[in-house]
Amino acid sequence: MSFIEVQQAFMAHIRNPEHNAKPDDVSERRIKIYNDLFFNNIEGFVASAFPVLKSLYEDAYWSSIVRQFFVRHDCKSPYFLDISKEFLVFLQHTYNVTEQDPVFMLELAHYEWVELDVAVYQSTDDYCDITDWVSQPLYLRDTARNLSYTFPVHQISQDFMPVDASEQPHYFVVYRDADEEVAFISSNPMTALLLNQLEQQPGITLATLVEEVAIQLPQFSYEQLSAGAQQTLSAMAELKIIASKN
Repeated sequence: MSFIEVQQAFMAHIRNPEHNAKPDDVSERRIKIYNDLFFNNIEGFVASAFPVLKSLYEDAYWSSIVRQFFVRHDCKSPYFLDISKEFLVFLQHTYNVTEQDPVFMLELAHYEWVELDVAVYQSTDDYCDITDWVSQPLYLRDTARNLSYTFPVHQISQDFMPVDASEQPHYFVVYRDADEEVAFISSNPMTALLLNQLEQQPGITLATLVEEVAIQLPQFSYEQLSAGAQQTLSAMAELKIIASKN
C-alpha cells in the first residue's frame, strides 16, 4: 500500500472502526488510543455546544448520536469552532429521528447553537449610536439574532420536556450586550416583525420601516405604528441589538 492508501485506511478505521479494518502495521493498543482521542475530541466539542440537549439523553444513546455524526457527516469546514454548526446541519438533514428523541430536539439544538454563534461571531463593529430617528439608517447588529420557535426552548431541561408545540410561537432575541456577554430577551410578534424588516432591508429608515409594517398590519394607524416602533426600537438600541452606521 502507498503512504496515501495507508492514511486513507487509517482514517477510515478511526471514523468507523466497526466497518473498516485497521491497517495491519498498527497495533491494537495504538489504534485504540487514536480511536478514543478523535471521537472524544469531537464528542467534547459537541457536548460543550449542546449541554442541555445532551443532558436529556442517557450517555450511551448520546454517544450513538455523536458516533453517527462522526461516521456519516462530511464536514465542510476544518475549524473546530464550526463543529457545532456541522452537528446542527447533521441533525437537520441527515439524522433519522427516533422515538427516543424529544419532539423539540431540532429547535433546542438550533437555539443552543445560536448562543454559541453569537458568542464567537466576528462583528464588523462599524456601528454607531442612533441619535436621529428621522434620517439615520437602521440595522440589526450582526451579533443579534431574531428568533421564533414553536416550543419554549429557553425553559427546557430534564424537569421540563414538553411533548406538544405551544399554541402560539415563542419569540426571542439572542444578542451580545455592552459587556460582550451573550444575553437573550423574550420578544413578541410586533418586535419580531420590526426586527425581521431590519434584517431583510438593512439601512432602512424608521419612516420606511413603519410604512412596510403598516402594509402587513392595516388594523393600526400609521401614527400608532410609528410611536410603537420608535419606542420598541429605542429599547432595542439600548440593549445593543440595533444600531446605525456612519
